[in-house]
Amino acid sequence: MYFQDEPEHIVLLRQQLQRFIEAEMPREKVRAWEKACTFPRDVVAKLADLGVFGLTVEEEYGGLGRDVVAAVVVIEELARRGTAIAGPYIHGAFYGGLNITESGSEEQKRRLLPKLASGQILFAYGLSEPDVGGDLAEVKTSARLINGGKSVLINGTKRWCTGARDADYLYCLVKSSADAPKYKNLSLVLIEPNTPGITIHDVGHMGLQYTHTTDVIFEDVEIPASNIVGGPDDWNCGWKKLVGPALDIERLEVAALALGIARAAVEDAWSYAQERKQFGKLISGHQAIRHALVEVRTKLRACEHMLYHAAWLAQEGRECAVESSMAKLFVADTCMDIVIACQQVMGAYGCSEEYDMARYVRDMTVMPIIGGSSNMQRNNIAARMRLAI
Repeated sequence: MYFQDEPEHIVLLRQQLQRFIEAEMPREKVRAWEKACTFPRDVVAKLADLGVFGLTVEEEYGGLGRDVVAAVVVIEELARRGTAIAGPYIHGAFYGGLNITESGSEEQKRRLLPKLASGQILFAYGLSEPDVGGDLAEVKTSARLINGGKSVLINGTKRWCTGARDADYLYCLVKSSADAPKYKNLSLVLIEPNTPGITIHDVGHMGLQYTHTTDVIFEDVEIPASNIVGGPDDWNCGWKKLVGPALDIERLEVAALALGIARAAVEDAWSYAQERKQFGKLISGHQAIRHALVEVRTKLRACEHMLYHAAWLAQEGRECAVESSMAKLFVADTCMDIVIACQQVMGAYGCSEEYDMARYVRDMTVMPIIGGSSNMQRNNIAARMRLAI
């Protein structure tokens, strides 16, 4: 394995995003957004003006060309100031741009990708259900063709639909056949949240307070068959789309969020330790604190290598199911340890709302759970590496 410096376009991208964050995302505003559980549309629009929503969309559809590494960098850099803008970016560039690029029909690509690449529209996921989490192939939300195959009728409930009210489309997994075997009885559909028959309820949750997480209830919701992801010919083909290359990259989204938050926590704790005095000297001069800070710096570097190696494999179009699962597992779990250690360096101030550390802890707590839990990643890795059972 060889290592090299980041290419110039990535260095320039990081610098551009850091300037954007300082200008548009001051700490006090980010804290206010979290308390309101909302994100500023005008700031998202300014981010879109940088072109970064187009990093998951090919040029022929209005994007900059698919660059997984660069898109992951955007998440990491934005997450250093919380999820307020990193979250909406994922909803546009990944939930939308990446999935439609990978799985959409030609008509859907031409209709949706230019708007996704310019940040005009956002997607939200409708995958989990009240009784279905990790085993998504068991979803109960039903869909059947009506009107001679021209429309789809949907009934059921989706849970943990973060940002459903803010989205222009819900990217939903539905059970589309009562008779076909498991995995061959599922479809993906695009549903506009304002469609008649939809009710949305908030679900209280900890962390990721850039918007509300919701239940979405479908009661005889009718959509055109053209909103079947991939087009009508891809009816009952949802599973292979769900577990395709986009799934590998979804794991990297969460790992990038975790890395960005952990990096911010380390930087804050590092600075605090060189300002706070106890027992007659800076706490950074006490061996216990010095060791703790060096330990988190070392773990952070390891997380960085894990994440960007997997992102590079994905960008090169190489098989990376194992590496992406390893990155999600290692980065999410390790960054959780990093943030808790940084909170302890800051002591009581690490729990105060006057500092950002408390938010880092809240946000980091969910990282080993979302995007496929740590134990699911362990199962994926063992299965992919053919560990005997």
